[in-house]
Amino acid sequence: MEQNIKHNTESMKRANDPSIYKLMVVGILIGILGVYLRFAADSTTLSIVSWAILTIGSVIACKGVFKILDA
Repeated sequence: MEQNIKHNTESMKRANDPSIYKLMVVGILIGILGVYLRFAADSTTLSIVSWAILTIGSVIACKGVFKILDA
């Protein structure tokens, strides 16, 4: 039983693009910063800012995932 699988399809090339993974790493690092700030101090202003940073990081990371999926 021989399977005929093509690994050079357009979707595979897009999924292996290093810029997508760099975008995801940046989003994850921003998200980690937001989580750290969330637990670093107990003030309302810092809490709101950290939630905003965490949201931005999550959106950037999800954008990279959706680029891989081409959605």
